[in-house]
Amino acid sequence: MKIATFNINGIKARINALPEWLDDAQPDVVVLQEIKSVDEAFPRELFEDRGYNVETHGQKSFNGVAILSKLPLEDVRRGLPGDDSDEQARWIEATVVGKQAIRICGLYLPNGNPVELNADGTPVEGGKYAYKLAWMERMRARAQALLDEEMPALMAGDYNIIPQAEDAKKPEAWLEDALHRPESRAAFQRIVNLGFTEAFRARHQGPGHYSFWDYQAGAWQRNNGIRIDHFLLSPQAADLMLDCQIDKDVRGRDKPSDHVPVWVELDI
Repeated sequence: MKIATFNINGIKARINALPEWLDDAQPDVVVLQEIKSVDEAFPRELFEDRGYNVETHGQKSFNGVAILSKLPLEDVRRGLPGDDSDEQARWIEATVVGKQAIRICGLYLPNGNPVELNADGTPVEGGKYAYKLAWMERMRARAQALLDEEMPALMAGDYNIIPQAEDAKKPEAWLEDALHRPESRAAFQRIVNLGFTEAFRARHQGPGHYSFWDYQAGAWQRNNGIRIDHFLLSPQAADLMLDCQIDKDVRGRDKPSDHVPVWVELDI
């Protein structure tokens, strides 16, 4: 089973590029981020005609996540548990039923910028950075619940986290950014430490591997990228992993997203 994650930065802008990549890569399941569309306006027929079941959790003009699957989807849930007042569409999950069932969670983790801190260094209540860290704590609780269910599970998407210095071409430029501040990296590591495997790093070591290049300042041409799109696999899913790759060349195609797809292949 080939499972991909792809922040498309707007379904309208990627209305041609996304189907082109799907036809080339042929993933069985895709989790999308930043669809930037309400559910009713998402062009589901475009993907259903390609054999995908489509589930969305949309929001007008911002955020929005989706799951496309060539296999049946069961028990679809929208929204990250833990805060009923959170209206941002950033989490969707479903059980994909093949020879063996797997729980797949697609996420678009908050960016967190600008970082607003009190004099004592704590995040300002109500600020975007405080929201990011609180969202990650809710995610940690959901991640623990997934482990407790003891079935293959993964959480994939745009984490807006640069885990290590080697995950940025110029790490010094990100030291005070919400994507790479110590609190952000520590929150990410607390989730990993529950017992998850960071799929890409389990297969590839060293610098130079990126999944995002800004549209500005020739970042793509200079390979000035960062790696912020990740797969975290439960132990049961990690045991099934065959490969994990970044489709870097997609960034050089016509009208690309600033992110590229990342995928895992599981023996399932």
